[in-house]
Amino acid sequence: MTRPFNFSAGPAALPEEVLQQAASEMLDWHGSGMGVMEMSHRGKEFTAIAHQAEADLRAILAVPATHKILFMQGGAIAENAIVPMNLSRGGRADYVITGSWSQKSAKEAHKYCEVHLAASNAADHHTTLPDYGSWQISDNAAYVHVCSNETIHGVEMHELPDLAALGTQAPLVIDCSSHIVSRPIDWSRVGVAYAGAQKNIGPAGLTLVIVREDLIGHALAITPSAFDYQIVADNGSMYNTPPTYPWYLAGLVFQWIQRQREGELTGLAAIEARNVAKAKLFYDYVDASGFYVNKVAGNCRSRMNIPFFLPSDDLNDAFLSGAKDAGLLQLKGHKSVGGMRASIYNAMPLAGVQALVDYMKTFAARHG
Repeated sequence: MTRPFNFSAGPAALPEEVLQQAASEMLDWHGSGMGVMEMSHRGKEFTAIAHQAEADLRAILAVPATHKILFMQGGAIAENAIVPMNLSRGGRADYVITGSWSQKSAKEAHKYCEVHLAASNAADHHTTLPDYGSWQISDNAAYVHVCSNETIHGVEMHELPDLAALGTQAPLVIDCSSHIVSRPIDWSRVGVAYAGAQKNIGPAGLTLVIVREDLIGHALAITPSAFDYQIVADNGSMYNTPPTYPWYLAGLVFQWIQRQREGELTGLAAIEARNVAKAKLFYDYVDASGFYVNKVAGNCRSRMNIPFFLPSDDLNDAFLSGAKDAGLLQLKGHKSVGGMRASIYNAMPLAGVQALVDYMKTFAARHG
């Protein structure tokens, strides 16, 4: 039986072969007599799983030796507090507002440091990106924070800002929760990258933090030990019991990424090419439809999260009902924005996007 196509923004669909592998290993991982959920996080079995997952992620994203990879908990919401506790030294931090998630980040940081608004697209209803040249960066900023892909508003920075070129030595911090491992990251421009796993990597419960080593070791005194990057790094992400099963599933996803092929491309390059093709198929149809609308400027449309709107909200329920009958799930837009949203993460095949476009054509012909 063919599974429905799941367009959830997160927790999101996982590659089917990863789920099948996890199911086959549920009761007995590699002859150990234990499922991964039953293992000691300090035992040799899980240690092997953890080390392999970290090595695979480092290889996939070409993470340099200058950056530590931490496997933490709490999601991006927790990192909104953990980042200023570790990096601000109680001073000033600059935030760029490009949508709901960067707004939440700035609001939370106010509890731990002085927050300076360096740029915002609020006047454009979060449908554009502030031109990098217009950013007002503080002379003494401890860091500059951005959300490089706004899951709710569908805005993505396809090129990360070069802060050095903007005249500051402040490190760039990126919340890349909804596009991590969908494209390469230029680590020469990034001090910290953090991401909840539940969109492109695995189930909820795991948070990835990739932090430049010279930035750790300066946490505020109030920082809980389990959230102090130095302590987490010194203990191999095992200061406290980590989310072992999500860590294991993330490792399976990393192996799946490495196996991907698209023509002559392999691994992350193949994934990115596929994501570009999926997004182009969808946006090209929406723009030409005369029925559906995406409001985001063309130069910053997200490849991962695509909000779109019907001519009338009165059609929304019928659209969602018909989509469900067609095996197309979780297309309702975020409550703060309305309309629809298709999240087409790595695990979504091109066939899923094509099936959605085909359904949208049929619906538009019936209701146009």
